[in-house]
Amino acid sequence: MPTTESKEARRSESLREALNRASYEYYVLDRPKLSDVEYDKLFRELQDLEAAHPELRTPDSPTLRIGAEVQSALKKHQHIKPMLSLGNAFNDDELSAWEERLLRIAGDDVTKSGYMTELKIDGTAVSLTYEDRVLVMGATRGNGLIGEEVTVNIRTVRDVPLRLADAAPRERMEIRGEVYFPFDQFEKMNEERARAGDSLFANPRNAAAGSLRQLDPSITASRPLRFFGYSFATADDTLPFDTQEELLETLVNWGVPVAPHRRRCKTMSEVAKWAHEVEHDIRGKLNFAIDGGVVKINSLALQEELGVVGGRDPRWAIARKFAPDIAETRLLAIEVNVGRTGAMNPFAVLEPVEIGGTIVKLATLHNEDLIRDKDLRVGDWVQVKRAGDVIPQILASIPEKRTGSLRKWQMPKQCPACGTPAVREEGEAAVYCPNVACPGRQLEGLVHFTSRGAMDIRGLSYARIQQLVEAGLVKDPGDLYSLKVGDLLNLEGYATKGATGLIEAIEQSKSQPLSRLLNALGVRHVGEMAARLLAAHFGTLDKLAEAPEAEISQVRGIGAIIASAVESYFKDSSARKLIAKFREAGVNLVEPKAVTADGPFNGLSVVITGILPTLSRGKATEVVEKAGGKVTGSVSKSTSFVVVGEEAGSKLEKAQSLGIETIDEAELLRRARG
Repeated sequence: MPTTESKEARRSESLREALNRASYEYYVLDRPKLSDVEYDKLFRELQDLEAAHPELRTPDSPTLRIGAEVQSALKKHQHIKPMLSLGNAFNDDELSAWEERLLRIAGDDVTKSGYMTELKIDGTAVSLTYEDRVLVMGATRGNGLIGEEVTVNIRTVRDVPLRLADAAPRERMEIRGEVYFPFDQFEKMNEERARAGDSLFANPRNAAAGSLRQLDPSITASRPLRFFGYSFATADDTLPFDTQEELLETLVNWGVPVAPHRRRCKTMSEVAKWAHEVEHDIRGKLNFAIDGGVVKINSLALQEELGVVGGRDPRWAIARKFAPDIAETRLLAIEVNVGRTGAMNPFAVLEPVEIGGTIVKLATLHNEDLIRDKDLRVGDWVQVKRAGDVIPQILASIPEKRTGSLRKWQMPKQCPACGTPAVREEGEAAVYCPNVACPGRQLEGLVHFTSRGAMDIRGLSYARIQQLVEAGLVKDPGDLYSLKVGDLLNLEGYATKGATGLIEAIEQSKSQPLSRLLNALGVRHVGEMAARLLAAHFGTLDKLAEAPEAEISQVRGIGAIIASAVESYFKDSSARKLIAKFREAGVNLVEPKAVTADGPFNGLSVVITGILPTLSRGKATEVVEKAGGKVTGSVSKSTSFVVVGEEAGSKLEKAQSLGIETIDEAELLRRARG
């Protein structure tokens, strides 16, 4: 029977591993899997264990460090002073307990100082170095001591002053703050990414962190990042102000934006009142994400006297965390819509509920397996979360609130839009409608067809396409090429110039290569890379359309599943009619012959697997091809090397079993530059 101490030792080790892994996912990968609430719970458990058993504390304990180690292709930068973390208070009682600890240490000085409260922006922390009032360095927080240099990218953030106002001192100093992504711009960007066929960002914080760490600054510049400053540091600790309140006002005077809704509070009861106002009245009206407030001792001299706990948390500041944006409501129905590839996507119809200042009526459910795993039944009370995400999500049902017998939901056996029998392939979670002419696929298919990654028809927004469909002018992509200026002038919102411009854009799209057209068609399982491989191998759409599954599957990088989907698509009479429309309209159905590049990857066969830090799969493929290499979809003995990202699966395992070299994105870019 194991002893209590050995059980606690094993538990502390398990907690350290979980928290360190979560820190890596949060700070380095910008793809956190553990929620803030779950992280805080585990962190507190480890703190309590180490407090009761100091011998369990190890040098790699998350309680002794500020963040995760820097690991990327970006240069490292050492901060003038450490960028510290914050302890947490989750309610008024814990705030009062924090104040009592301060009173025991500093007595009346705490009362005389009072507090300064600020919003806790849920973005990515940065440090801006100024010399002679000019921005000379921008860096991420990193591990709190050493961050990553992102100066070129920081300069693209419009809120960051490139030069401070003349009132600022000329000495070298750092201004710390938070780069964030506004909600409205985040949702707009995700809509554009969806239309382009790119993966969506999970939330604004991920979008901000990922955008700031791009190796290509033009990508950062294309994203509407914003910035709020909140602190200041110099090497010799000389500060031109005496209080936190003055610090924030001084930053504003220097030209640095500071978050709104900050307040000077004399007592802890005033702090608690402010926190409740922000959480319940202000939070839902903000155009940026916050996960709480920050409470600081106002006197900077007292801050210095109180110091830092364990090298990690300043004793003089604490984060007043807010409850996640979660509400309970009734699941009224589970309905299904049909996507562009025919995927039948279930979604929840909810009894309207306010979450974070927004009325939520619908929530995503992804697939039938998720509904079964969460045991969701129509009529259930459910927990719904919305924290800056584009679509609210159901976290769980609340079985104890069930009244009577509620039946388990099942996916319809037929497509709800056209009645065609639904199909679910072995090993797949998605159920789909195989009918290419399904009206449910119509709108989303047209949006994808016109997107940048496909035929790139500028001027056709989602609303414009919907307008064309509702007017009966367009039923499938082929109809776009029959449109005339006069057709558009009969629609609301079109003038001669706009209508002419759109017809010209449609005409220009006819010259896109076959690979773009294949991607645009929305053939099941055929994305950008598969479309390139197929177009390069067959050369013409006619040859591909006549090829049997066995021949298609012989194309390097094309497996049996894709081959079967391609053959099925071109056998469909609706697909044949669509291709006839393209041919009659003069749309290019040929792939231009590739010119072999003279580069460092000449003759090399490369496989890309997993999610890369900054490059999409298409961009990574372009890097390889421009360097003279060829990207394939499967690992074999002829593979030169494999580029590995996060969540790499069987391809990584196969590469390791064959002894094939694996590299990361940074090494790929280094080699491509020769």
